[in-house]
Amino acid sequence: MAQLIADRRDVDFVLHEQLEADRICKDPRFGGLDRKTFDLLIGEARAFALKEVLPTYAAGDREGVRFEGGKVKVPACFHRAFKLFREGEWMAMTKPVALGGQGLPHILAQAASEYFIGANYAFTTYMILASGSGKMIEMFGTDPQKQMFLKNLYSGKWGGTMLLTEPQAGSDLGNLATSARKNPDGTYSLTGNKIFITNGEQDLTENIVHPVLARIEGAPKGTKGISLFIVPKIWVNPDGSLGDPNDIVCTGVEEKLGIHASPTCSMALGSKGQCRGFLLGAEHQGMEIMFHMMNEVRLEVGTQGFCHATTAYLHALNYARERAQGRDLAAGRKIDAPQVAIITHPDVRRMLMWMKAHVDGMRSLIYYVSTLFDRKTCAETPEERERLENRIGLMTPVVKAYCSERGFEVCVQAMQVFGGYGYTREYPVEQILRDCKIASIYEGTDGIQAMDLIGRKLGMQNGAVLADLTGAIAETVARARKIEGLSEMARRVDHATKRMEEIAHELSRTIRSPRYGVPFAFALPFLEVMGDLFMAWMLLWRAVIAAPKAGSSSFYDGQVKTAAYFIRSILPITMGRMEAIAVGDDAVLTMPDKGFGG
Repeated sequence: MAQLIADRRDVDFVLHEQLEADRICKDPRFGGLDRKTFDLLIGEARAFALKEVLPTYAAGDREGVRFEGGKVKVPACFHRAFKLFREGEWMAMTKPVALGGQGLPHILAQAASEYFIGANYAFTTYMILASGSGKMIEMFGTDPQKQMFLKNLYSGKWGGTMLLTEPQAGSDLGNLATSARKNPDGTYSLTGNKIFITNGEQDLTENIVHPVLARIEGAPKGTKGISLFIVPKIWVNPDGSLGDPNDIVCTGVEEKLGIHASPTCSMALGSKGQCRGFLLGAEHQGMEIMFHMMNEVRLEVGTQGFCHATTAYLHALNYARERAQGRDLAAGRKIDAPQVAIITHPDVRRMLMWMKAHVDGMRSLIYYVSTLFDRKTCAETPEERERLENRIGLMTPVVKAYCSERGFEVCVQAMQVFGGYGYTREYPVEQILRDCKIASIYEGTDGIQAMDLIGRKLGMQNGAVLADLTGAIAETVARARKIEGLSEMARRVDHATKRMEEIAHELSRTIRSPRYGVPFAFALPFLEVMGDLFMAWMLLWRAVIAAPKAGSSSFYDGQVKTAAYFIRSILPITMGRMEAIAVGDDAVLTMPDKGFGG
């Protein structure tokens, strides 16, 4: 059912009332678009997700992928949906039309993607990775490379991956051992092994393009010596035709908790000495290219956590309205009182409100960051472009980690609403929970995002980027102060924002002191503080718009009530977490290893 993938009324509220997203249509780059086309495209995405993608969700999970003789077979039901997805030109919505994309704003693609990911995330990984591989080639490839690869990737004719991780070098990419040797014809021969490669082998596309991080022989140690290579599964001839199979093979697939319909592969390169690839960009530029991609990748992973959350919440809400159990508290001890829907019970309502607050806040946050990408594209000056790029850079570690973690927690609460039924395959929340968990682990674990936040992002431009962001929050607070019923909530958000800034500056100072390890022990709690503050900001912003209309519909009243709940019930907990960070207790660091027991 459509309403169990995404809440279209709330999507429209965020797009058109909160963010006024169709203003981007005034820019010549998006000429021809207007609110009507926004609504039409989202409606088409919704219809396609329901009719073609959603039926593959449980079926694909139960069939899973099969590894046979070095080949991976995806679930049979994926083939028709993938073909129709390609024909509908959904593969690369934001990419240039001339290169096979639709040239749409990020915010519009974000709204459409919510339906696709909500219907079946494992299915959408095949498209997301092809688009991501193409983006790197679009930004750093030579003209012949762009001509050879881009349209095939953006159209979905070829698949894509990203080969980073190695057995001895998980998140520590500077320790990778895959090597590259330059050949007389300008190509490179690669040798090495990669693990945890999403969709490294599949039978949906005729070819797969593997961007591979490797170290050219004689290159410096560490990340400075890493280069990036385009390694196709089937060699591509200069005229674009396919040649012989390349010496890159899948050696196995992982048995995983979730996303069973997406293969997680181990890959061997050059086991026969015949793996060839093209250098992308310059030698030793591999990490720079990767960092250019990180903001979009992190936003996509945060979106994954959010989409599972909104789907799980809607299933729980629907179940709570239909499931009759127990008696209304008002009935007292009357044994003949009728059973009531469990949404009547205070504790169930508490769980639903907690879920709704986070789902609504995450939708607004993710859509907001998407608009920053569009505003950066349309920026009229280099200074404005840099300012927006820095804001994106500061916010994306929080979006990735917070939405991944809270998204999973929403799934846990949704299962709790279902009770014992939620733990069975009879209802979909069991699979939604399993599929969601990976978001907090891959593309940099939550802890790595937190260390990036306090180690690199808080100090950007000596704290000016953080000040610019908190200035945006202050603008919302100022608007809320002028609206009856919101001034007290505005005061709380303002107080939390100022306290967060104080803590951030203290962490930045401590990192440069002999106690430099302490801030990193509190890095994830601080990231969660920023995430909670972003939720409060987004929900207060929603309330500013909804409060004048609260008497006209339950939807608008719900916006104000949700903001009140989060700001009065959750934000005080956040304030307590900030005080714990401020204490800076070093027990985590000074505990003897043996003191952990075991």
